[in-house]
Amino acid sequence: MRLILLTFLFLFITNPGYAQVFKWVDDKGSVHFTDDISKIPEKYRKAIEQIEAREEKPQTKTESGPPEKSQTDNDTDRLGRGKEYWQERVEEWKKRLRSAQEKVESLRLKYNELTEKFNASKSSVERARLRNERDQIKAQIDQSRMEIEEAKEVLDRKIPEEAALYRAKPEWIKP
Repeated sequence: MRLILLTFLFLFITNPGYAQVFKWVDDKGSVHFTDDISKIPEKYRKAIEQIEAREEKPQTKTESGPPEKSQTDNDTDRLGRGKEYWQERVEEWKKRLRSAQEKVESLRLKYNELTEKFNASKSSVERARLRNERDQIKAQIDQSRMEIEEAKEVLDRKIPEEAALYRAKPEWIKP
């Protein structure tokens, strides 16, 4: 009788499975997740972070006690990260966006000042120097605009996609 009971319990008790998930950040600051280390470019492999992701398996009802809390009751995503993680992630990218926007505005004012000086100058040497300065400022403005576009892309598309993938609550990434 005990053997049958032990066999029965053994068959219906499920152990959670674990999967390896790798997290890495590229040169642009974008965070990537994969379960296949071969998909990570070689230059980023030294800085990867391993995350043990618990796979949820259906729980078999047993007489031993109450069922465990479901994932939604825990207020965490599939990797155990909560509301704070996602809000910090969104806030970080919002700060990057604001910083890049402020930088563009500051550089634009500087560019306009240099343009006024350029237009007022009669010296060809001075005009050449001012033109070079303006070109450098223009390159910085273009770089900052790229940073703005990247931040908007991350906020509007990448973070929501990642949140959906890891089953984070949508309200965690809302402003």
